[in-house]
Amino acid sequence: MAANRRTSLLSSWFPEATQPLVVAGPCSAESEKQVLAIAKSLKEISQVSLFRAGVWKPRTRPGSFEGVGEVALGWLQSVKRETGLPTAVEVANAHHVEASLKAGMDALWIGARTTVNPFFVQEIAESLRGVDIPVFVKNPIHPELGLWLGAIERLSQVGVEKILAVHRGFFSTQAAPFRNDPKWELSFDLRAEAPNIPILADPSHIAGDRNLIQEVAQTALDLNLDGLMIETHNDPDRALSDAAQQVTPESLQSILTHLEVKREEVSDAKLVSVIEDIRSRIDALDESLLSQLAQRNELVAEMAKIKESGKMTIFQLNRWFQLVDDRRKWGDKLKLDNSLVHDVFQVIHKHSVGLQTQLNKEK
Repeated sequence: MAANRRTSLLSSWFPEATQPLVVAGPCSAESEKQVLAIAKSLKEISQVSLFRAGVWKPRTRPGSFEGVGEVALGWLQSVKRETGLPTAVEVANAHHVEASLKAGMDALWIGARTTVNPFFVQEIAESLRGVDIPVFVKNPIHPELGLWLGAIERLSQVGVEKILAVHRGFFSTQAAPFRNDPKWELSFDLRAEAPNIPILADPSHIAGDRNLIQEVAQTALDLNLDGLMIETHNDPDRALSDAAQQVTPESLQSILTHLEVKREEVSDAKLVSVIEDIRSRIDALDESLLSQLAQRNELVAEMAKIKESGKMTIFQLNRWFQLVDDRRKWGDKLKLDNSLVHDVFQVIHKHSVGLQTQLNKEK
């Protein structure tokens, strides 16, 4: 099974690691004293297998703290020397890779702002040709599976074998409790395309709020992701970057202690039987839904002919507003989540418009 394959790969790439794999450390390396203090605390947490720290920080606007640069690599060497923890840094170009490898970094990660640009990823990939080192690839800022897969494929094509994905959520303009929209379904799509690539969650960037990290981390494990990357700082309120989403080592220990690691399969025959029965009933309902969608399409096709004969537009704004309002009210009566009802009928309406457009072309 793919899950067993991923577990085997992680065990071989990080021999001292526990499962799930936990990567922790500050958003940014701010001083040698800071990174050593954090690393020494993290060394006492048995679940932590890799120490991370940002050396070069890509920021939206100039003037924000952009990392101290190459000098911090020496601080991370001290971390490894004094604690034994392997170290990982973010790289965004070939120079970063060269400097990090020269300093003996144990792993690298490509950030969301870099994954979005194939030119940057290719440059990094070429600089890693023939290098045997784990590389984490964060999802691009926007929910584009092709860019995420493309970054992984560019690394694979130059011979990088130890590739891991990091699900850190996606930019959204909608108000939400989280900094970045999890869109967990994108991790499912990635797993379908690349089942042997381990996927870690980055609860810090998804949540954007340390008080939500426990919830996001548990959801990630419930969805069978393979590990966590959690930003950890000894004085998070005074951190020079992303202060709100960093936790103390003590908080991290509490988060990890309270996480429940679940199994993909169970051996309890009675439980399996109950699950299979419910799945069969769901399958029957899904088949019925598809049958009704087919009937709906027949009515849409009939309406398309009538609209065309009357020289009516395919899309009518008032009808769309009425449809949304009616479905919302029906959903409320059935105690369905408004966002579920909205998303379902948005997709249905999109395809209805597409069907009418296609039929008009074929007439």
